[in-house]
Parts: sequence; C-alpha cells; structure tokens
Amino acid sequence: QVQLVESGGGLVQAGGSLRVSCAASGRAFSSYAMGWFRQAPGKEREFVSAISRNGGNTYYVDSVKGRFTISRDNAKNTMYLQMNSLKPEDTAAYYCAARYTAAFDSGNFYYTAKDDYSYWGQGTQVTVSS
Repeated sequence: QVQLVESGGGLVQAGGSLRVSCAASGRAFSSYAMGWFRQAPGKEREFVSAISRNGGNTYYVDSVKGRFTISRDNAKNTMYLQMNSLKPEDTAAYYCAARYTAAFDSGNFYYTAKDDYSYWGQGTQVTVSS
C-alpha cells in the first residue's frame, strides 16, 4: 500500500503560480503510476494530469496544457504539479492518486480515469482570485 499527502495549495491571484506536491510513503513509489485530479464545489472530480512510473510519459487535460507541468522524483517519493498562469476556473481541491502497476506494465504508461486509481490523498485547496 501507499499513503499520499498533498501540500502546497493556497490563495493566489489570477495569472500567478503555485506548485503542489504529493508525498508518498509505504510501498516503493516507483511502483506506482500517478495522477492529479481536482474537484470544485458542486462538481465531479475531474482528471488534470498523469505521469508514468518512470516519469517519461505525461498527459494533460486540454484546459491546463501549456500552463501546468507534472513531474516526479522517485528518489524523494514525491510528485509535483507546477501550475502557472492560473485562472479562477482552476479553483478546486487538488488530489493526487496512485495506481500500482509494477507487476503488469513497463513503466511507460499513464492512466487518466478515476477508476484506474486505488489510492488517494486528502486533497489540498487551490483558490485563484480574479
């Protein structure tokens, strides 16, 4: 199993930047493909970005492409989401998620559906003011 803890959320003005982090503990971090999701009040939790186990492949929802960057440091058991040019519509609780894939994929795959993930953090709030 793996435990996930997000941090780094906060209040920022539109156009500003934030970096949120996801620290993992438990089973080897490199065994997990990882993803970021977000949920705004009254809305469904939605996919934001994903990264493969080896960090070599990434994917973004169209609304954040060119503004957000996902990365991971397997030596530090941590994943990051650098968010630039933030917009009020980016306001949400941001959740990291993990999927154990070491037994069945080569490390190059990412996953984009909520149901792909078994482990979730508690979330960190990002609020973008206009």
